[in-house]
Amino acid sequence: MPPSADASAVTLAAFTEALTDPETSPPAGIVGPDGKRAVKRFNVYRNNVTVGLVNALADTFPAVKRLVGEQFFNAMARVYVQAEPPNSPLLFRYGKTFPDFLERFEPAQKLVYLPDVARLERAWLDAYHAADAEPLDPAVLGTIGPEDLAGLRFVAHPASRIVRSQYAAVTIFSVNRSGAEMPPVDPATAEDGLITRAGADVEVRNLPPGGAAFLAALIDGRTLGEAAELAAAETDEFDLAAAIAAMLEAGAFAGLSQQ
Repeated sequence: MPPSADASAVTLAAFTEALTDPETSPPAGIVGPDGKRAVKRFNVYRNNVTVGLVNALADTFPAVKRLVGEQFFNAMARVYVQAEPPNSPLLFRYGKTFPDFLERFEPAQKLVYLPDVARLERAWLDAYHAADAEPLDPAVLGTIGPEDLAGLRFVAHPASRIVRSQYAAVTIFSVNRSGAEMPPVDPATAEDGLITRAGADVEVRNLPPGGAAFLAALIDGRTLGEAAELAAAETDEFDLAAAIAAMLEAGAFAGLSQQ
């Protein structure tokens, strides 16, 4: 139960801290209708808050949950809730640091790809809640003279995200989000993902060699020529024409910049 209206600021801070730490005693001033300390009622309330946050994490990271199992996930999520309580009243924002937490969580260290799968899931949710925007019409590029193409800058679609991984995180993410059986895959194969939402549905694509470096550079404001040079320096397999076609088809950009 929440503190009384005349509770001090110190009590409010203690109340908030105690909500996610089962080892912390209920702060002073938490009383029931009879005026006595409401320890049991506070513990019930605290448990409900923790369960709500754990369920929110499960909704955000279903692939992670499927990979580790429900029991392990719930126990791991409780550790996270105690370590990093929410700092926003908007529940969908909770869990932004969960991928970094997974890198430090010793019991999950054998699943080396797990943090990047979580980053893809977090990017998926952020793309889902991103502002709407019309994707760049490919016909616009047809109005640009060949001599001006290299100097073009693009405006990223609000939903566009890039997640790079040393592991087969995109394949593992996609299979475990869909609930399908895992095909033969080498987890150590590096994969980069493009997350977009050109229409109503969020889509995650496995990018070809050089694709992530190219798109990330464009999102950062580099010119088309600069982005192509960066991608080509990363790998000889980079195909500029295919990369441009793919980014337009995915709706990764919403316009051209005049800068």
